[in-house]
Amino acid sequence: MLLKTLARLLDLLRQALFPRPFPGPGRYLRRLAVLIPFLLLFVPLQLLHWLGFLLDEILFRRYRDIAIRRPLFILGVPRSGTTYLHRLLACDRRFSTLSTWECLFAPSISQRYLLLGVAAVDRRLGAPLGRVVRWLERTVLGSLDDVHPTSLSAAEEDYLVLLPLLCCFVLVVPFPQAHWLWRMGRFDREVDHREQQWVMDWYTRCLQKHLYVHGSDLTLLSKNAAFAGMANSLAERFPDSTLVICERDAAQVIGSQFNSLAGGLALFGIAADDPQFRSELLDCLQFYYENLDRVRRTLGEERTLTVTARELAHQPRATVAGLYQALGWNLAPGVEAELRLTEARQQAHRPQPQPPLSRWGLDETLIRRRFGAWCQSEAQL
Repeated sequence: MLLKTLARLLDLLRQALFPRPFPGPGRYLRRLAVLIPFLLLFVPLQLLHWLGFLLDEILFRRYRDIAIRRPLFILGVPRSGTTYLHRLLACDRRFSTLSTWECLFAPSISQRYLLLGVAAVDRRLGAPLGRVVRWLERTVLGSLDDVHPTSLSAAEEDYLVLLPLLCCFVLVVPFPQAHWLWRMGRFDREVDHREQQWVMDWYTRCLQKHLYVHGSDLTLLSKNAAFAGMANSLAERFPDSTLVICERDAAQVIGSQFNSLAGGLALFGIAADDPQFRSELLDCLQFYYENLDRVRRTLGEERTLTVTARELAHQPRATVAGLYQALGWNLAPGVEAELRLTEARQQAHRPQPQPPLSRWGLDETLIRRRFGAWCQSEAQL
């Protein structure tokens, strides 16, 4: 696995220095100005993660004995309410879910204990380091609030633990020519069985490490829109899991998804209406819908629950209460309090209109024809 990851790293370096097709001198230089600092930070961090994983096998090997019992996976196409539902359920102390800092900076047990120890010492000294980190957090992550509200302590998508394997789907934004990343979006269909097992083994180990640190008696909560393409693999790997599938009108999802990626594409010198990127992303989104439908039919109502974005937006308390009832759980006080805050915020919130699909070179009529099975009529929207 490590050798394959190193080969992929060399390919990413090749794409950074010798992109095909050549984007032109101006865009090439702008792209290099971003990619070189990015890689100088990204590569050493991933090597540290590998070192942390090695130390785990030496110092904390008993994490492999942790049983992941009845995990709850929140899936769905991107921009369908998965983040909101995830962070809402994360208020329930019966769940344990990965936070941003764990995903990005401490996926190993060794790294977590180290950073938690540093944080404890820092608090005893009056938290000078903590203040610097919070300032950096506001400065760096604050600009993402309109797209994907982010903070280091917030519940986050744990697909980020696949970054050391260079298999995390988010890397298609800086490296849209990396064919294996696009295959990750269509995991259940296009990744060969051997590699599927490698990736799922890695992911399982990361979840076991998390529960080793936070408590093996907790129920694992995971949310990943990018895992819609591996829903079947998740269901097979965790046979007592429940999948909560978030749904939203496909035309709205596509517009929102392209709009959310526009800033990242521009940063890395990729045209917003790049035809290859557009084609690959649409193929992935279509497979997400197809795969989730297939898994829902296969597993049935015993292991899949459905939440629509419209219900979650307009009736959050009733929707979440119904979800808890289906799980056989009582609504937790923390979730109840967050629902009340959410409803108060929604009364004052006015959603901003999205740019037309034509901005990304898309024809809405053709999109609704291609994604017709997952598009609603105007009366339903």
